[in-house]
Amino acid sequence: MEKRKIEVVAAVIFDEKKILVSQRDGGDMAGRWEFPGGKIEAGETREQALKREIMEELGIIISVDSFLLTIEYDYPEFHLVMHCYQCAILFGAPRLLTHSAVKWISSQEFDSIDWLPADVQVVDYLKKHLF
Repeated sequence: MEKRKIEVVAAVIFDEKKILVSQRDGGDMAGRWEFPGGKIEAGETREQALKREIMEELGIIISVDSFLLTIEYDYPEFHLVMHCYQCAILFGAPRLLTHSAVKWISSQEFDSIDWLPADVQVVDYLKKHLF
């Protein structure tokens, strides 16, 4: 039986040399860290979905500056397709609207975080290409 496919977008939000990460609040993955984002709704472009999700989750307005990569990962219950973009904050300061925590981290802190499995692949990409 084929797993259901979930397509999402994720923001790698930069502030000089630091990146904003968020901690899951509920569900199976509670307490683990990720790049914020969420599902693409019908009729939305990836960029529109990302701006909407970040406003809903963090209460900030972002610019979607460039596409970074697409990750595909098989979780036990579903197949994830995650499109990741380099972003910056245009207005506001991150607030905890859906997460238990958010923080700015440097590349030296990447390995000290309990990432969601799919996000580990994004971290590996960032280490190779941006730092």
